[in-house]
Amino acid sequence: MQQDAATMPITSTGVSTGHGLDWPALFATRADRMKASEIRELLKLLDQPDVISFAGGIPDPALFPAEAFGAALTSALSGDTRGAALQYSVSEGYKPLREWLVTRMASLGVECTADNIMITSGSQQALDYLGKLFLSPGDTALVGWPTYLGALQAFNAYEPTYDRLTPLGNRSAADYRETAQAKGGAVKFAYASADFANPTGETLQASARQNILDLATELDIAVIEDAAYQSLRYEGEEVPPMLALDIARNGSIDNTRTIYCGSFSKTLAPGLRVGWVCAAKPVISKLVLMKQAADLHSATLNQMAIHQVASDGFEAQVAKIKTTYQARRDAMLAALSRHMPEGVTWTKPDGGMFVWVTLPEQFDGAALLAESIRSERVAFVPGKAFFADGSGANTIRLSFSCASEAMIEEGIIRLGRVVRGG
Repeated sequence: MQQDAATMPITSTGVSTGHGLDWPALFATRADRMKASEIRELLKLLDQPDVISFAGGIPDPALFPAEAFGAALTSALSGDTRGAALQYSVSEGYKPLREWLVTRMASLGVECTADNIMITSGSQQALDYLGKLFLSPGDTALVGWPTYLGALQAFNAYEPTYDRLTPLGNRSAADYRETAQAKGGAVKFAYASADFANPTGETLQASARQNILDLATELDIAVIEDAAYQSLRYEGEEVPPMLALDIARNGSIDNTRTIYCGSFSKTLAPGLRVGWVCAAKPVISKLVLMKQAADLHSATLNQMAIHQVASDGFEAQVAKIKTTYQARRDAMLAALSRHMPEGVTWTKPDGGMFVWVTLPEQFDGAALLAESIRSERVAFVPGKAFFADGSGANTIRLSFSCASEAMIEEGIIRLGRVVRGG
């Protein structure tokens, strides 16, 4: 027998037992800024065998050093190390891994100690922590136009406003400051993916990096350097990390304002969720307190496995994946040149996993995606999601990391047909 709302029994708390709780009314205001990721939704398409996907932007699992990880996990769970592998640990992270990272950072021109490094559950966790650390509601974060969608999602929870970071522009620090004040807060940091950025694939040259540091110095703000793709250079000369340039200016990492966020996800394996932050000790100390409150520490077993695999063959693994990804990048650029109609332009990245395509103004990437999947079974990411102001509708992101060269050729032929029809 059904009952209408008027006859539903009421509990002693005054809540009807016949209706669900009004959860949205209880959520904090920041929850309104948490939106579903178009990229995460598109990952579901990877399970459909007839779809050629340029969407995911994830590493090719065929390239993971699975056997090395198997041996490393077995070793970590054997003998004297098994207790430590399965036990609680320090929030800073597994010390041998942090010491390996000291050597790795030194090879990039960053002199530091293990006390300047904290292990995170992927670099995405670092972005969330940094948003929490710096942003009060109404404060301003300076980001690229476009920028990494995951950064926007991490920062959005802390209710910031965004302003456009233009490293090669001539906008003054005073203008940034006044704009932020008019929005009810202060500029707190500049965020940049300096090498082979997601989504554009572009790299900031040394002059642009120096300009960001100049601006940050004038504004007295932090710089967040997202280095997730830094190891994936296929051609051209290495550009020093902004943290290295900052140290050269100020003499010591503990005198710098740049916070370097690194990751093993694109080089070794993303599923273990191991990244790191390298920064001045006062920043690391605060991040350690945040990690203690959030998850105590990243999984020790995973850190031990990453340490062994990295110690035994990081450079060889990177060389292997670079050879494969470079061939796929070359295949995509060549296919775009052959099959895209006039009026379409794209970036030509020196590394990373992405090519950024700009379509004529009348195009809408989301509508194009729907038609592309329907008629040609090709997936990509509409570009609008990467813009803090929701602009960029006529852009799309293509990833070449998980498609064979033959698939790339066929997929771009099909995509070209959709664009011509649009």
